[in-house]
Amino acid sequence: MQLSPRWISRACPRSLRPRRRTALTAAITLGLSVSLSASAGQLLPDSHTAAGPIAAARATALGPCMISGTMGVQMSEGVPTAPGYSRSTGQVRALNLMIDFSDARGEGSATDRLGEFFPQTQKWFRTSSYGRLDYRPEAPIKDWLRMPLSFADYGIERGAPFDPGYRRLVEDIVQAADPEVDFRRYDLVNILMTPNAGPSALDTVLSVTFAGNHEAPVADGVPISNASFVYSRQDDGSGSYRETGYRVLPHENGHVFGLPDLYTADGGGAVGHWDIMSEDWGANNDLLGWHKWKLGWLDDHQISCAANPGTTEHVLEPLPTEGGTKIAFVPLSERTGIAAEVRVPGGNDEAVCKPGVLVYRVDADVDTGQGPVNVSDSTKDSGGCTRRPNVHAELSDAPYSPGETYTDKKTGVRITVDSASTEGTYRVRVTRP
Repeated sequence: MQLSPRWISRACPRSLRPRRRTALTAAITLGLSVSLSASAGQLLPDSHTAAGPIAAARATALGPCMISGTMGVQMSEGVPTAPGYSRSTGQVRALNLMIDFSDARGEGSATDRLGEFFPQTQKWFRTSSYGRLDYRPEAPIKDWLRMPLSFADYGIERGAPFDPGYRRLVEDIVQAADPEVDFRRYDLVNILMTPNAGPSALDTVLSVTFAGNHEAPVADGVPISNASFVYSRQDDGSGSYRETGYRVLPHENGHVFGLPDLYTADGGGAVGHWDIMSEDWGANNDLLGWHKWKLGWLDDHQISCAANPGTTEHVLEPLPTEGGTKIAFVPLSERTGIAAEVRVPGGNDEAVCKPGVLVYRVDADVDTGQGPVNVSDSTKDSGGCTRRPNVHAELSDAPYSPGETYTDKKTGVRITVDSASTEGTYRVRVTRP
């Protein structure tokens, strides 16, 4: 969900105790995710500013392919990610707090609520990042934290701005966690609401993230600048949330790491089930290769940049495997480009029903929730190949097979899939005028 010119997220006592201070000014934009961009203003401490390995140290050889957005884009697909978000490589500590309210008392134990998300979320990040993100969830308080106000009194609803409801909620969470929690230990915060606070996720999505917010409330000398709030359950009554419902948290934490929403007001029709930032329900799914590069999970040498006129050949390894070239990228301008990558069943991509070369357009000048990525469908109006519930079926058979060609009508760029090997590699040809 996304709220004003400086934020995104989804599905993101006026005085505190003496050692707590609060400083916050917030505006929020609306969508299925809410998160604040840190492109302007004071930067956070060094340990909280670099998305990817070291954002400022990306290789310059790929300069033409490192597209970037303008200052007006609050959460951009540009590479590298702007400062202010949580680190996305190495050891990242995630604080988890389970909270309830007088009018929504915790259902079951707080540790049961925690168990809906872990260790599944930790495993998902380990698999998607090829082990480059060591996600460490911690829950120093094992019981429900009761808030001083009722849930209704915070005025939280879908699209609610940070001010005043979330500001007050964060302040109260900080005070309730004192002194058991030292916020300086953590890179990000997950607030896991009791599921009976607010409507069912089947009716209204409240889950939201406020990310890169350098004006967030301060606790123990650090701002609570990257925080995800998870409500309800993605449950159809069958208990299926126990297998798939946890993935709302990797989606929300994706914002904490600087990734925008890929769904639009019309739903998942732009990207479908090819990225968890588009659809995080139903069967398991991974991130696009572009997002893996943006997060520092792919090395620069795994990106093949087709920046010059003429025809070039690229041998691409499947995304679930760790080595090899993963993306052939064709920059069209300083802001846009076309990516090709191989998607096959494996890793987090268990829902792939048609292996092949996925082709998509990336626009770093399009904001979160407005369609910054668009997947090309090789078989338009086919109805797709998946029979998985709650998956955008039309794009499930989008990948291109050997002998098929994608053509960009505006620029004349062509991407042809020449062949596929028994080992799963694909040979593609890029031709640009």
